[in-house]
Amino acid sequence: MHNIVKISDTVYWIGTNDRRSDRFENMWPLDKGVSYNSYCIKDEKVAIIDTVEFSTHGAYLQKIEEILDGKNIDYLIVNHMEPDHSGAIEQLIFRYPNIKIVGNKKTIGLLKGFYNIENNLLEIKEGEELSLGKHKLTFAMIPMVHWPESMITYDKTDKILFSNDAFGSFGALDGGVFDYELNIDFYEDEMRRYYSNIVGKYGMQVQMALKKLANLEFEYICPSHGPIWRDEIKNIISKYDKWSRLEPEDKGVVVVYGTMYGNTAKSANIIARKLAEEGIRNIKVFDASKTHQSYILSEIWRYKGLIIGSCAYNTSTYPAIEALLSKLKLYGLKNRYVSAFGTYAWSGGGMKGIKEFAENSKGIELVGEPHDVFCSPKIEDFEKLEQIAIEMANKIKEEN
Repeated sequence: MHNIVKISDTVYWIGTNDRRSDRFENMWPLDKGVSYNSYCIKDEKVAIIDTVEFSTHGAYLQKIEEILDGKNIDYLIVNHMEPDHSGAIEQLIFRYPNIKIVGNKKTIGLLKGFYNIENNLLEIKEGEELSLGKHKLTFAMIPMVHWPESMITYDKTDKILFSNDAFGSFGALDGGVFDYELNIDFYEDEMRRYYSNIVGKYGMQVQMALKKLANLEFEYICPSHGPIWRDEIKNIISKYDKWSRLEPEDKGVVVVYGTMYGNTAKSANIIARKLAEEGIRNIKVFDASKTHQSYILSEIWRYKGLIIGSCAYNTSTYPAIEALLSKLKLYGLKNRYVSAFGTYAWSGGGMKGIKEFAENSKGIELVGEPHDVFCSPKIEDFEKLEQIAIEMANKIKEEN
């Protein structure tokens, strides 16, 4: 079989890779592409679990035909209705008109809304079982991870969790599909970027979902994007637990700044250098106008320290920093140390929004005395900027 991957004797990965799309959800950069994962269980009855984004449906349907070898599809299980997973439903129904679509009550409403589908529907509820013959499937609802109809499917027979967007990752699958075939460092980073930007707001709901999964035994976790997890299952569940509780993974500091003419960047470099002199080894410095916000958010999720700088822009915070602060407020960032610095010329205001964010956010500790530089940093500013770095470094080093 061409480009079809066996997970077990009768369970197949039939996903597709998208290396052409520039942005995910028309927002998040896809420098390394993305996979759309769909799965097939070929038993006495055949079940497909989710589909793929419409633009890749041609290769997808070819894979299904090759696996089925003349058999029909009995069930399409819809874990999630977002179009990157439901985009080929109409094409599947056209080729297999007797297919029964399985979903929960909210799924059924969205099927009508997106595709005007109202027939051949099977509504399932929490904990119900669907028999395919040898394979017995059960279902659990995980609302707002990250849509209200989101659910997961568990194959009790082969102990496979079809986890929907949970444990998913950006990045196309370049030959390898299973975690043990891949450079896991890359996919862990892309999984964090995926989580922090797509799911990050819904930490409480993720915690509820993890509790539902706690008593299940997994041989494989099969998400809707990215690698199939086998050897790294405990590791990725641990990461999801940390991320959803907004706990940092590592000691380190993110320095992010907004600048028009490079003067705020000079202050950022002074701070970063002092952090290194104080023994901080994980330092990430970002120009908020140059680096896409998704990468910055991912690193903020990773590290304990965050130092934010802004030039004054029309008596307020620089727009790129303002947008970042807005996202951090929306997602409820906590368990972080935050420091602030800025620059101004004829008017201040650049640091105001940063200080307000740090002072008004629960679980955020403002570290050091914020310092606003007039025009460009001079010798007298160096000590104050370096003091911010020293106090942040001390806090990081005190962490267990």
